[in-house]
Amino acid sequence: MEYLIIVIVLVVLVLIAGGAMLVRSRRRPGRARGTEPPPAAPPPAAPPPAQPPRPGEGDGAGQPDLLIPTVTGPPAEVAEAPQPLAGRMTRLRGRLARSQTGFGSVLLGLLSRDGLDDQGWEEIEDTLVGADIGAAPAAQLVSELRTQVRVGGARGSGEVRALLRQDLIEQVGADLDRSLHVARHGDRPAVVLMVGVNGTGKTSTCGKLARALIGEGHTVLLGAADTFRAAATDQLETWGRRVGAPVVRSDREGADPASVAFDAVRQGIDDRADTVIVDTAGRLHTKTGLMDELGKIKRVIERQATVDEVLLVLDATTGQNGLRQARVFAEAVDITGIVLTKLDGTAKGGIVVAVQRELGVPVKLVGLGEGPDDLAPFEPATFVDAILG
Repeated sequence: MEYLIIVIVLVVLVLIAGGAMLVRSRRRPGRARGTEPPPAAPPPAAPPPAQPPRPGEGDGAGQPDLLIPTVTGPPAEVAEAPQPLAGRMTRLRGRLARSQTGFGSVLLGLLSRDGLDDQGWEEIEDTLVGADIGAAPAAQLVSELRTQVRVGGARGSGEVRALLRQDLIEQVGADLDRSLHVARHGDRPAVVLMVGVNGTGKTSTCGKLARALIGEGHTVLLGAADTFRAAATDQLETWGRRVGAPVVRSDREGADPASVAFDAVRQGIDDRADTVIVDTAGRLHTKTGLMDELGKIKRVIERQATVDEVLLVLDATTGQNGLRQARVFAEAVDITGIVLTKLDGTAKGGIVVAVQRELGVPVKLVGLGEGPDDLAPFEPATFVDAILG
């Protein structure tokens, strides 16, 4: 009986062991019950096709590194029609006469004295020099006025004013050509290069000029070649939206300014724009690298179009520092005209005479406020009448 029990127990153990082995053999090695096999690895992606190099990129052609330009748009619809450029300075004449310390009123007061002596004439000359007219022009003006008063015997305020008005107009230069060359010629747009140091209102001047030209029926494209100052591109894009002009900018930060200028002009040619206005960097004029860069921008643009205007933007309140800036910029690029900003207040209005004599080029535009239409073509007679009150 005991042997029978042992045999039964052994048979039961054998059956249990066999069942366990059968269950284990049905499972796949390394998998837990209820899990799925890992997904098959995807085949490796094919490498992208090689892109041919763009002109000037590694082809030894000497072309600047061309970028894929980004053209912002479409521009927003302009809410108000811009005022025409013609006659703007007359409409804004009150801005010029705003300052009660303008040198014109001081000169009239001095010249209206009875019996001007040497000390009085010295005061007149000091007033002119203080108005940034320059030492040589001031001495010449005083000499002419002194001769006219002595010979003609002018004493009344009306006579004195007429003499002073005529002499100031001659000093300002009524016979200079102040026309802006912004019309399309042939199959190429006119190109305007805007230069000047930071803080003079250069980028704003680009936007205001674009607005004025669009108001006269021109199609305008803006080029954001001031890649040194991060906010300059955004500021120009804001102006572009306000005035209805597309803006060409770089697709990467810190790009070569000459490449951006090249792309802007190329886009202007493709779009058949009338005028391309290129904003440039305005780092301090004492940095030689900036001057070299401006020369490079002009040379690169001229490979496909003519640079019709190089406008130097100067702050009218900076006096002799503005003249130093003018000298350095004129050595880097051929200046064709001057834009004087912040001229709404005539205490330093003599800078018009000084900068024209320094560069031998005319003041073509003046900024008389912060509004979008506060940029006006310079008119010598209107300017002189405003400062004389």
